[in-house]
Amino acid sequence: MTRQILRLTRIQRLGSLLAVVLTGAYLLLATPAFAQAAATPAPEAGVHSKTLWEQIKEGGWVMFPIAICSIATLYLIGDGVIRTSRKKTSPPEQEDALKTLFRQGDYVGAHNYCKTNPSPLTNVLRTGISLLGEGKEVAEDGMIGALSKENSQMQTYISYLSVIGVTTPMIGLLGTVTGMIKAFAKLGSSGIGDPSGLSAAIGEVLVATASGLVIAIPAFGAFYFLRNRATDALHHIQDIVNSLFRKMPYESLAGVHLGDDELFAATPNWLGGDAHAQADPAEQPA
Repeated sequence: MTRQILRLTRIQRLGSLLAVVLTGAYLLLATPAFAQAAATPAPEAGVHSKTLWEQIKEGGWVMFPIAICSIATLYLIGDGVIRTSRKKTSPPEQEDALKTLFRQGDYVGAHNYCKTNPSPLTNVLRTGISLLGEGKEVAEDGMIGALSKENSQMQTYISYLSVIGVTTPMIGLLGTVTGMIKAFAKLGSSGIGDPSGLSAAIGEVLVATASGLVIAIPAFGAFYFLRNRATDALHHIQDIVNSLFRKMPYESLAGVHLGDDELFAATPNWLGGDAHAQADPAEQPA
């Protein structure tokens, strides 16, 4: 089970490395735009300072998707903190109750408890308990699969923060490009005699780029924080499962079906004593 978790962690590291490379490429492309903005002469004294709303309006249409991304970022961070907390993944009261049931050897009661109290911990244990009669290897493989499923569900929500962290700078870069197009179009149509239109277009460039980075930076920070938090929660679940199943008497439970899960696999009908079925082997499946 530990090897499976390590493999999942390596895959997550590769995804994180890819996100960092993409962000670095964006910053390399955006550096000239920031350099040009820094070279712009400072406004004269006495110019009316713009409000935040006026600056946002200068960002143009790209501010709408960036605003949506900001709301989604706040929601995903709050949801991720709740999902990865130990009170949610492995509640202490569930851990204590299951330890008591395992000490008593009440595996049927433990299965029923897991069914009526769903959580990542009980979902993994329920799978293992239902497969006790199949042997140690089958039970452990089933719990590894259940743990992988829980990890996938948590990482799916967390990965959206990485998507936002990559896309919002690109949206800001798109606003930069459209703003520069407007700036040069204004310059070409009116010349340098009307600097107001040119400055407004350049303002759109700066606001769009900065807004994308303002959302992307905390999104990436939250992504790495929650990813590590989820990994720690899964390791804690793994430790609980290992402690409960360490002295499991698999030999005494061989062939026993625990739980109320319906079994669909049965003995082939041609082996059930039907003389007619046994007499015609050509009709039997290969």
